[in-house]
Amino acid sequence: MRIYHLSAECFPVAKVGGLADVVGALPKYQVAAGLKAAVVLPYYDRKFTREHEFDIVFQGLTLLGTRRLYFEILKEKTNALGFELYLVKIPGLIDRQEVYCYPDETDQFIAYQIAFLDWINWSGQTPDVIHCHDHHSGLVPFLLQHSNAYKRLANIPTVFTIHNGQYHGATGWEKLSYLPDIDMTKTGLLDWAGALNPLATAVKCCSAYTTVSPSYLHELTINSNGLEYLFYIEGYKGQGILNGIDTDVWNPAVDKLIASKYSTTRITQGKNKNKATLCQRFGLSTELPLVVFIGRLVGEKGADLLAPAIERSLQENYGHVNFLMLGAGDKNTEAELLSLKEKYTEHYNVFIGYDEALAHLFYAGADFLLMPSRVEPCGLNQMYSLRYGTLPIVRSTGGLKDTVIDFGEQGGYGIRFNQANVDDICYSVNRAIVLYNDMPRLQKLRKTMMALDHSWDRSAAEYVTLYNRIITAS
Repeated sequence: MRIYHLSAECFPVAKVGGLADVVGALPKYQVAAGLKAAVVLPYYDRKFTREHEFDIVFQGLTLLGTRRLYFEILKEKTNALGFELYLVKIPGLIDRQEVYCYPDETDQFIAYQIAFLDWINWSGQTPDVIHCHDHHSGLVPFLLQHSNAYKRLANIPTVFTIHNGQYHGATGWEKLSYLPDIDMTKTGLLDWAGALNPLATAVKCCSAYTTVSPSYLHELTINSNGLEYLFYIEGYKGQGILNGIDTDVWNPAVDKLIASKYSTTRITQGKNKNKATLCQRFGLSTELPLVVFIGRLVGEKGADLLAPAIERSLQENYGHVNFLMLGAGDKNTEAELLSLKEKYTEHYNVFIGYDEALAHLFYAGADFLLMPSRVEPCGLNQMYSLRYGTLPIVRSTGGLKDTVIDFGEQGGYGIRFNQANVDDICYSVNRAIVLYNDMPRLQKLRKTMMALDHSWDRSAAEYVTLYNRIITAS
């Protein structure tokens, strides 16, 4: 079975968020299961592309409206990621360093999708499934069915995975002219709320769509930035498949990025050594419970709640808890978190930015991971923390609800709270402090956490079942 994954991100080539981790892992596990899975990514001028060798496997000319574009398809020579990696390169348009935030970003992603389809079409390929991830590839299902340029490919089934339904890629109708020879009677499929909406288009036109957790499938009908009714009426095509994590990369027993490797047989020694390294770097005591946050400092992650919740927790429990933050995003939130350093030097610190190696050390050295998310389609951080024996403190939403059971319940191993507000966060931190002071119980919970299986094997098998179903139906 030949599968092409289309995505804007793929770890370690280009990572902004969890999308990269998923696309960098799922195909690898699919290959291990016997599928011919490949990833097709826009070209980025980054460390990975500079350090690896690529073959030019295709060259062509395509149109973006009236613009004539030369494009190349590059294939990484060694399959270093465990699957075939292809890059779409368009000089002057798709050959830059950053993944997002360019003023012509819409042009970039439309051109990326057209170049991919032109390559597949002109090279005579007929993949069994094209698997699109988020709105950056959301026009592909429509173009396959309703563009005269791709009639040969019209029966290829498509899966569309929604990693975050808050971002639609919506744009003005002037971009309609960019699309190659479409059936103009079908433009309603492109529309939502008066805009050309790639995410809505994909949901309407794909053979099946998936969300990255079962709970998030339901939540999209309640909160999806204006697409709630669409998800309600198209719900019959939806399936929630919980993401896994790459247990080869996220494994404290072999992790080269942490200070001391450890497994379930030596959790205490391993975590203590990593905590000592982490606390020494940031000037914190190792004797107190260490609560960390790792992620983007944006509203959907509840990042605006961090500074007031941390300050209140430190005031209420001064000398009994430490906090350490790692992230970047909203400048006001960054400034608020930085300002706390001056007030609480002995019990708080922050690293503004993102550092992959440091993130690994955070998971290994922390006692608790805080995730006060307003929206969390799946969440990988809580699964990483469980893998490293770091107890997650999470809001009950999306994938957090599906992967973390409160330790007060039968078989529980985490801390959950209901509302994204300062009161609930502070109450949960207080519970964490009490739990830390009952170290035998915490050690038992750590063993439970680390024994959980959140690998991709199960999820990959669910995708194979889905692929077989839509292939049979096509």
